[in-house]
Amino acid sequence: MLLFRGTHWDKGLAPEEIQSMVTQWYAWFERLIQEGKCKAGHPLEREGKIVSGRKGRTVADGPFAESKEAIGGYFLLQVDNLDEALEIAKQCPGLDYGIDVEVRPVAEQCSARARANEALAHAIA
Repeated sequence: MLLFRGTHWDKGLAPEEIQSMVTQWYAWFERLIQEGKCKAGHPLEREGKIVSGRKGRTVADGPFAESKEAIGGYFLLQVDNLDEALEIAKQCPGLDYGIDVEVRPVAEQCSARARANEALAHAIA
């Protein structure tokens, strides 16, 4: 999965520059779809809520879009390995505008479940 960090990449750019980058971005996305390397991708809205605490008792505004670390969107890739995903991430048109691309493998199962299954297997053995 590619996670795109940075939501204010367009600050200070002329409308023509913004349109050019957006056009490049969509062409990149469409090419990856056509090649069968991208299964899905969407931008994320700037506002949202964060639920935390026991039983979701706390709901706060967030994520905070002014943060450089805010996630602006994602691509879900279908590739053979992390190196292939890294090569795709290096092609991101937003890199020149301050966007960071986080590359993360999607786990087959939740890590807590894997630890619980392993503990159970050792307890039974």
